[in-house]
Amino acid sequence: MEKKIFSSNRKAYYNYEILEKLEAGIVLSGYEVKSVRRSNISLVDSLVSFSNGEAFVENVFIAPYEQLSSHIADYDAKRKRKLLMHKFEINRMYTKVKKKGFTVVPLEVYIGDKGKVKLLIGLAKGKKSYDKKQAIKKKDIAREMAKEY
Repeated sequence: MEKKIFSSNRKAYYNYEILEKLEAGIVLSGYEVKSVRRSNISLVDSLVSFSNGEAFVENVFIAPYEQLSSHIADYDAKRKRKLLMHKFEINRMYTKVKKKGFTVVPLEVYIGDKGKVKLLIGLAKGKKSYDKKQAIKKKDIAREMAKEY
């Protein structure tokens, strides 16, 4: 079954070197799931934080579902949302973030095998500005080569 991607964080691939990827569930309310299924979600400037042995995703913008927006007065579109991961996965990621200075960023939001909304997160290391320039240069060269053939 091919997964349907609702949003991807292309900026994360540009700003970070992704070392490891992991799939996690995300706790959403019913109207948030409906909004995600309509691709009304943005992962720009979002990150994963850890506290009390749990993982949370922050700054993920989920637009309010149109039909319920008038009934939801105090809806926070960028609220902290809990991630569903195994305890050993959380501990492994947390120790790498604390000891080695990595960060964990959301990469994609999609529907998993059983119809659940899943979040692909990545353990990332920040790129330097010269690394970013080098990546742009490689992309330009590849584009020129494709034009020639």
